[in-house]
Amino acid sequence: MSKTRREDALEYHRQGRPGKIEVVPTKPVASQRDLSLAYSPGVAEPCREIAKDPATVDLYTARGNLVAVVTNGTAVLGLGNLGPLAAKPVMEGKGVLFKRYADIDVFDIEVNETDPDRFVEVVAALEPTFGGINLEDIKAPESFVIERKLRERLQIPVFHDDQHGTAIISGAALLNAAHIQKHELKDIRVVCIGAGAAAIACMHLWIRLGVRRENIAMLDSKGVLRADRPGTMDPFRADFALPASDPRKTLEDVMKGAHVMCGLASGGLVTKEHVKLMAERPIILAMANPDPEIPYEDAKSARPDAIVGTGRSDYPNQVNNVLGFPFIFRGALDVGAKSINEEMKLAAAQALAALAREGVPEHVLEAYGGGALKFGPDYIIPKPVDTRVLSWVAPAVAKAAIESGNARREIDIEQYRESLTQRLSPTRRIMWRITHAAKQAPKRIVFPEGEETKILHAARIVVEEGIAKPILLGRPKVIEERAKELGIELNGVEIVDRNLLPNLPEYADAFWKLRQRKGLTLAAAERMLRNSRTYYGMLMVHMGAADGLVAGLTASYADTIRPALQVIGVRDGTRTAAGLYMIVGRQGARFFADTSINIDPDAETVAEIGILAADLVKELGIEPRVAMLSFSNFGDAPHPESRKMAKAAALVKAARPNLLVDGEMQADVALIDSVRETYPFATLKGSANVLIFPNLSAGNIAYKLFSAIDGFEVIGPLVLGMRKPVNVLQPSASVSSIVHLTAITVARAAR
Repeated sequence: MSKTRREDALEYHRQGRPGKIEVVPTKPVASQRDLSLAYSPGVAEPCREIAKDPATVDLYTARGNLVAVVTNGTAVLGLGNLGPLAAKPVMEGKGVLFKRYADIDVFDIEVNETDPDRFVEVVAALEPTFGGINLEDIKAPESFVIERKLRERLQIPVFHDDQHGTAIISGAALLNAAHIQKHELKDIRVVCIGAGAAAIACMHLWIRLGVRRENIAMLDSKGVLRADRPGTMDPFRADFALPASDPRKTLEDVMKGAHVMCGLASGGLVTKEHVKLMAERPIILAMANPDPEIPYEDAKSARPDAIVGTGRSDYPNQVNNVLGFPFIFRGALDVGAKSINEEMKLAAAQALAALAREGVPEHVLEAYGGGALKFGPDYIIPKPVDTRVLSWVAPAVAKAAIESGNARREIDIEQYRESLTQRLSPTRRIMWRITHAAKQAPKRIVFPEGEETKILHAARIVVEEGIAKPILLGRPKVIEERAKELGIELNGVEIVDRNLLPNLPEYADAFWKLRQRKGLTLAAAERMLRNSRTYYGMLMVHMGAADGLVAGLTASYADTIRPALQVIGVRDGTRTAAGLYMIVGRQGARFFADTSINIDPDAETVAEIGILAADLVKELGIEPRVAMLSFSNFGDAPHPESRKMAKAAALVKAARPNLLVDGEMQADVALIDSVRETYPFATLKGSANVLIFPNLSAGNIAYKLFSAIDGFEVIGPLVLGMRKPVNVLQPSASVSSIVHLTAITVARAAR
């Protein structure tokens, strides 16, 4: 990790409230009555009910949705035995993934104990608090002992993700790869490089999938596991030792004729020569991170007939545990499973394999560049961005728990599947999708304020992440000196000297031709380009030297949008530009328009703003639900302004009959289904996510209120209706917001 990346990681964790998680009340606590219900005396009532019937604990408390992520820090990531305190950031991060992907709450528990028996006693004593236990970063072989003893003692799911998560995801990959390569699992020979917790768990699950134990050869740091190898071997590894009569003693020996290589060790252990020894149509799962046992390119060049998977996101077929543990626990918790048994693990692997064979939805295709992505050698397991994983894996796990007699309660699986699709809004992943889409086709984005510290940080990030090709306008010496002070590498960043301004005569002539009938002379055009980096940046976009522009950090909105309108202009068939903010919170993302350009638009303009906003939201992979806002609900307060919004709604319906749009309506009617039920004739179904305001004052006030409330991130304004993507920063924009806006600009340029 470079110095800059190290500082980024440290700053990310310490900024604002330190760490990554917090506890938030789920019930109102605004009044004395609320407090008396939350605590004494009201809390006594659920206590009495639980004492009478322990099963009601999930009805009256959060236990049924609460998982403990527990470690002693003896095997933290690839860093080794760092101890429980240093493991805490990882455990908090695991909690974030649980919440983000499956809406599961987490307490991270770091235990200062390395003796397995004493560790078990500590964790077992926590059973009344939690609905499940996720063991994490505990070294083998102790991890096997700890998990087995806890499973025997506890009546809640216990799951060591380092073992079983990897086993489940790799099992799904194996099922599909073997299908594509036309191999029968009972006939394949497997080489497992690595003999730790994950490797042993993988082999046990693969055997349940159909691989024969006698066809597995396993290696640890000392070489091939053999019954006649000198020294002691723990019983977990001994289970996979080759008999003394087997002639194979080296990696070369076991690789010869092998159909599958499973790598769970470290980088650089396997060469091209090794994989050339494998059978026809091999399967190579080199899952060590960050460096696979053999680089992806080497494996493919040595064996073009191979299906290759790694643990990395920048290559096809990433074996990523995030495809497993959140959804496995979701299904287990929702049926009150007493454990996560073998049937549930198999069901998870089979569900993931089956999902990969389905058609790939548009939002996944967009996230990966919009190109072809279908079941085949480069797509054998779903992508982590695929929102369908929750509704495929969790129901499969829940069903297996019920059918195996491991569940405390039965549920209607189809109804459960439907509830899961609604539980986590796709907008929670919106920025991830957008960033993935941008990475597939990074575009040239010009930043007129190229000397600013925040812009320099953002430029470095978008280069390292592969999001964009930044062009910084400024004085090269100033930019280079500031970058050096900040520890920022400028590799991949283009700098355009604001004093030299290449192509100035050509740009000035083009600008003059655009504005010559608006009173602009050629001399004035050249002068404006010399004096304003924003105007010059807009001409770069207009002339094709850049694909988009992000500006406004040091200028007023008017001073940024005016050059955009004069140089880029609105696209054909569009009456006006408009401003839109994306408001991202716990409930997902909502889009506010117009918030920055049209002061008092007429009905026709409002309708066009609604269509432009809906089109953008559709582009971002979200189904738009548009509400025309007012102080009136469907004519109950007649006024020219409310009639304007009603007319705008009618115009949008006429222009886009398939678009979900309605109004005029008040904000609570737009957002809350139960309130809207008062108006059974309303055509809007579900909470509105595109809110169109009657005037600039209302829109501006609304987004400013959200920007001042903790828990919301405000991104924008995005400029709608322009010929080419131009977006405006708020003067207070964070580096993160600049990166987000850049990704959106790139994604729109790519489309």
